[in-house]
Amino acid sequence: MKMPSPFTLLTIFSLVSFSIIILPANTDAYSLPERLVRSTAELRNHTAISEFRVVNRRQLINCPDPNPYLGVSASSNASLSDDGYITVNITGVLVPSRNHWVAMISPSHSNKKECKMVAGKCVVKTCAAALTFHVVNIRTDIEFVMFSGGFNTPCILRRSDPVSFANPNRPLYAHLSSVDSTATSMRLTWVSGDKIPQQVKYGSDGIANSSVSTFSQADMCAGSGRLGCPAADFGWHDPGYIHSALITGLHPSSSYTYKYGSNSVGWSNVITLKTPAAGGSDELRFLAYGDMGKAPLDSSVEHYIQPGSVSVTKAMAEEVSSGSVDSIFHIGDISYATGFLVEWDFFLHLINPLASRVSYMTAIGNHERDYGGSGSVYITPDSGGECGVPYETYFPMPTPAKDKPWYSIDQGPVHFTVISTEHTFSPDSEQYEWMSKDMAAVNRTRTPWLIFTGHRPMYTSSPGIPILPNVDRQFVDAVEPLLLASKEKCKGMPKKDGNGVDTYDNSNYTAPVHAIIGMAGFKLDDFTQDDNSWSLVRILEFGYIRAHATKHDLHVEFVNAVSRKVDESFRIIKR
Repeated sequence: MKMPSPFTLLTIFSLVSFSIIILPANTDAYSLPERLVRSTAELRNHTAISEFRVVNRRQLINCPDPNPYLGVSASSNASLSDDGYITVNITGVLVPSRNHWVAMISPSHSNKKECKMVAGKCVVKTCAAALTFHVVNIRTDIEFVMFSGGFNTPCILRRSDPVSFANPNRPLYAHLSSVDSTATSMRLTWVSGDKIPQQVKYGSDGIANSSVSTFSQADMCAGSGRLGCPAADFGWHDPGYIHSALITGLHPSSSYTYKYGSNSVGWSNVITLKTPAAGGSDELRFLAYGDMGKAPLDSSVEHYIQPGSVSVTKAMAEEVSSGSVDSIFHIGDISYATGFLVEWDFFLHLINPLASRVSYMTAIGNHERDYGGSGSVYITPDSGGECGVPYETYFPMPTPAKDKPWYSIDQGPVHFTVISTEHTFSPDSEQYEWMSKDMAAVNRTRTPWLIFTGHRPMYTSSPGIPILPNVDRQFVDAVEPLLLASKEKCKGMPKKDGNGVDTYDNSNYTAPVHAIIGMAGFKLDDFTQDDNSWSLVRILEFGYIRAHATKHDLHVEFVNAVSRKVDESFRIIKR
C-alpha cells in the first residue's frame, strides 16, 4: 500500500459525548511498520500523549466503515481569517465510540439525535456534534478528519473539504528585540508566506527594509533522514519566511507607531512600541520568566500543553498596555514546539500583544537546543531535533555568531549577562572565556546591577533527577566562581523591612541571590522535602517576575498570574 504524504497534525478532539478524552484502542490492526516500531523508544520525550507521537507516520488507510450517513464539514468553506474559530460539524454518527477523534491537519454533546429521512420517513437515528477549533494563519490549507481506532490503530472515517486562509502570505506575529545598549535601534521580526523583502514604516517617515531567512527539514538535527526526530520527520511544517528589519534613529524610553508588510501582501495594523531605557540611565522596569510555551485557546489537545501560558500572557499584556514595562526577558523553553514546527506560529501569536510592543529578549533552553549528538551539554532529546535552528531564526539576539547564543546588554542601571546552559561552559570553553571577560568589564558605576541569567538553575528545590539534581554540580563548579567563591549556601541572609519584605543591604549582602523563575506556563513541579537552608521561599503558582531597578535599589516581585497579586518580593539596596 502506498504511504500517504506526511501531514502536520495540529490539534485533536476525542468525540465521545462532547468529552475530551484520550484512550488507546484495543486492537492491533493497522499496526506500525517494524522499522517505526523500533524507533518509538526514541520518541517518548517528544510528546505528553504517548500514542500520539507517531500518528503522522502511520499508513493511514480508510476505515472499513459501511455508514453512509457520516459527514464532516467545516462551518464555512470560505477563506479563513488570520486568527479565529471554526466550527466542525460531525453528522450521521451511528454509534459514538471512545476510539473516535477529530483532528485539524495541515496541509491539506454528541448524544444529539437526528433522523436520516427516506421518502419522508425516519429510517435511522444518528448522532451529531459541533466542535470548535481555534486557528491562526499557518500559510497552508487545513482540513478536518474524523478517525476511528484511537491513536494506536487510526483509520480515516471521513474528511472535510480543504479550507484556505484568505491571505497565506500576510505578514504576522511581529516581535521586537534590542540590538545594543543605546536603545536607539530595535529589531523587528515577523513571519510571512512571501520571500520578497518587506518593510517597516515607523514614526513620521521612517522606513526599514527586511532581510529574509528560513530553514528546512535538512537543517534539523536528523535532516539526513534518521528516524526518531519529529523536526525532520512527522513534526515538520514549512515555516514560511522570517523577515527581520532594523529600526534606527530612535530615542530611549520613547514611544513610536509602526506597521509592517508590503503593498503586495498587505500591511499589519498600526502598533505602538516603547523603546527600553538606555544603558547607564537611572531606572528600568522589566518582566522576566522562563518555561512558557503555549496552550490551545479551544478545548483540543496537543502533543505538549503548557497550561499556565494563557493566563500569564494575559496578565503581562495588561502591564504592557499600561506603559509600565520597559522590556521582557524570557529565559529559555520558549515555545515547547520540540520538533512540531507549526506550534511556533501558535506561540508567536500568543505573545504578540507583548512582544510587538516592547523589547522581548530571550535565552535558549533545553527544549530549543538539546538533542543527542548535537553537542549539547545535556544529552536529552528535548528539542525534538530542532537543535536551536528555529529558535535562532525566530529570535535573533545580539549574539556573536550562529549557534553561539550568548550575549550581554545594558538597560537602565542593569547589565544583563545572558548565557546558554546548553552549550559548553567549562573553563576551557569559548563561552566561559566570553562570560568571564563580560562580567569583569562591567562598569558598576554606570550599571551597578549585574543580572546573570541562563535557563538551567545552579540550585533548585525541585525533585532531583539525573539531569537536574538539587545542585547542578558541573554548572556550580565551572561557573559559580565567576560569580562569587561561595558553595551551596548564601553567606548573608535577608532582613525583613517594615513591610515584611526580605531586604539585603550592605550589611548582609555577601553572595548572589538566585531566583528560579520557570513558572510561566509549563506544569509546576512539586518541591522536595529536603531542608535546603539556602532555599528561602518556594511558591507553586503560575506567574512572572516584575522588577524595578534604580541605581540604588533593586525590587523584585513575583506576580500571581491568576490573582494579579504580588505573592512574594525581595529587594537589594546599594548604599
